[in-house]
Amino acid sequence: MSATTKIKTASAPDKMPTVYGILFAMSASHLLNDSIQSVVPAMNPIFEQTLNLSFAQIGWIAFVLNMTASVMQPVFGYFADKRPTPFMLPIGMFMSMLGLIGFALSPNFYVILLSVFFIGIGSAVFHPEGSRVAYMAAGPKRGLAQSIYQVGGNFGQSLAPVFTAFIFVSLGQKGALLFTLVTVTGIIILLYVSKWYKGQIQDGMMFSQKNRAKAQQSVVPVHKKIKIAMGLLIFLVFARSFYVAGINNFYQFYLIEDYGLTVKHAQLYVFIFMFAGVLGTFFGGPLADRFGRRNLIFLSMAGAAPLTIILPFVPLSWIIPIFFVIGFIILSSFSVVVVYAQELLPSKVGMVSGLIVGLAFGMGAVGAVLLGTLADMYSMRFVMILCGLLPLVGILTWLLPSDEKVRELTSAK
Repeated sequence: MSATTKIKTASAPDKMPTVYGILFAMSASHLLNDSIQSVVPAMNPIFEQTLNLSFAQIGWIAFVLNMTASVMQPVFGYFADKRPTPFMLPIGMFMSMLGLIGFALSPNFYVILLSVFFIGIGSAVFHPEGSRVAYMAAGPKRGLAQSIYQVGGNFGQSLAPVFTAFIFVSLGQKGALLFTLVTVTGIIILLYVSKWYKGQIQDGMMFSQKNRAKAQQSVVPVHKKIKIAMGLLIFLVFARSFYVAGINNFYQFYLIEDYGLTVKHAQLYVFIFMFAGVLGTFFGGPLADRFGRRNLIFLSMAGAAPLTIILPFVPLSWIIPIFFVIGFIILSSFSVVVVYAQELLPSKVGMVSGLIVGLAFGMGAVGAVLLGTLADMYSMRFVMILCGLLPLVGILTWLLPSDEKVRELTSAK
């Protein structure tokens, strides 16, 4: 087989039609998976009151969840690239269900950490394979496909404050048992997706089968500039995730302490931010397809920086509109960075998806621990001011190769 033929084989998904049924099924299952994850931060205000947890301990809960879900993602993605296992998708959801049951019944901080570990492992199994299925079903519309897939997850994450306000404030910790119904629904959907996924492998339509991946790697070695670009991309996602982790885990406490809001009222503000992020995620992919992936990544961070900097200082009446705009802009690149990374390393879709969606967000988990510790040492206001500076690193986006340069590098011998 010639080098040209091998390269075209790796990009064969571009010539396949977009399978919207699978994309929407994956988006729905992503919503359910991340809804389970969002139960954990949603419970933070309850645990702070009932178990007298410190901000540092709350940070450690976020750390275990995100590090487990994140660090293991590129590992599962690496093995999935070598040997795809379609039915790992429902198995991952089942593991999350076991962790969720333990989380609802946990009597102390340490059992909470163990239960969160299982929730994180289930998510780590789900995400790389989910990104792979979205890539396979995308056809030529990769940005749109990743947006459809990722918007489900972001919407699931945005429900955390809603869960706190309307479920956990009333039912407490055991209210998490209600979400076992969510996991059962997810398992049913993923069994359907897994059958389609298995069919693609059997029909020889999957671009990253083991022999093809090896052929691609032998013909086109990874360019040094691609390695540098991947490192910078992970750093940029880390900074963005650090900011989002600060908002998701601690901004509610800032509103309670500095603005005098109740726990239930503070959840509305966090929900506004996260729901705006859902919209940004959905529109970001199609916009990147049209105007360029690197351009959208730059705008999503540097464009949000002026607003994130002033957010801790504005009056209460300004927070919702500013928060909405920040959420929309900063998360508009959520799916775009995944597609950009996949195009940097098209023969390792599972691994790079795990790196971007997983490991980089794990770094954000380290940030949650650090921010919680700083809040205990100084103040929550200090932490929010520090978070507001993070999107400034988006200026470094211009060091990434342009979309045209990426195509040139990945097609070069």
